[in-house]
Amino acid sequence: MAGRAYVAGKYALELDGKLAGWVQGFSGGSATSDVVAEKIGPDHIVKKHLAGVKYEDIVVQCGSGMSKAFYDWLASGWAVKYSRKDGAIVAADSSLKEQSRKTFFQAVITETSFPALDAASKDAAKITVKLTPEYTRTAKGSGMALIADTKAVQKKWLPANFKLEIAGLDCTHVNKIEPLVIKQKVVEHATGELRDYEKEPASVEFGNLVVTMAESYADSWYKWFEEFVVKGNCGQDQEKSGSLAYLTPDLKTELFKVTFSNLGIFKLAEEHVEAGQEGIRRVKAEMYVEQMQFQAKGAQSA
Repeated sequence: MAGRAYVAGKYALELDGKLAGWVQGFSGGSATSDVVAEKIGPDHIVKKHLAGVKYEDIVVQCGSGMSKAFYDWLASGWAVKYSRKDGAIVAADSSLKEQSRKTFFQAVITETSFPALDAASKDAAKITVKLTPEYTRTAKGSGMALIADTKAVQKKWLPANFKLEIAGLDCTHVNKIEPLVIKQKVVEHATGELRDYEKEPASVEFGNLVVTMAESYADSWYKWFEEFVVKGNCGQDQEKSGSLAYLTPDLKTELFKVTFSNLGIFKLAEEHVEAGQEGIRRVKAEMYVEQMQFQAKGAQSA
């Protein structure tokens, strides 16, 4: 049947005219508008009209094997050196022929979320990235096959493979780390006759670092908590630095590395357990982080 709907085989991310790799999923990017209700008039009918055009954020999920340009864009936002990029999400069929493209303009990365880590997990890990464009356009694809450099092999990445190091603390028995979330706040400015909104990055917000470990190996954590929180010795000289490496399954190659600056603990509590329940007693530590830096080491394609 001519013109029937199709299901795309894969999605590729394009940045500044070059393919940056395959993404594992994407959503958003559509145009929308707010409906404004006017005051009721003499006819007792509520008149309505549209406000300016808005464009949804684009959310992509990806792993290792993206291009250096993509990971550099990610790192620049964490370093408060934001940059805007034009690009597209390209939908391809099972034979890798372009079926459609959603093109975005002047986009800024406004949120990055690294997955929760769990030493017992066997699921594939993914980074979720939110792009905020000034505007988007959707068009039919060219039907041409996507070029070969999008076929970069993605190295296997599991949430179970990680290494946490924090100066002065025993991290060898940390078995869980909650998602790392970094947000870039954006301020919108209406642009008059164009009916669009200019979006200007404002500030970067780094989420907390939350880890769980065996209570029997948490002595150094309790000592830091006692000094930093209970006794109030919480000056900058008592804050800590550290790093989190995301590793390949052989635990030898670093795919990504996140470096933490000015860590401060503010909560340390035992996990709830039932009386008579067997298992390892664990404690959860929560720390603020003033700054994080991101590096893609063994993850990026050529």
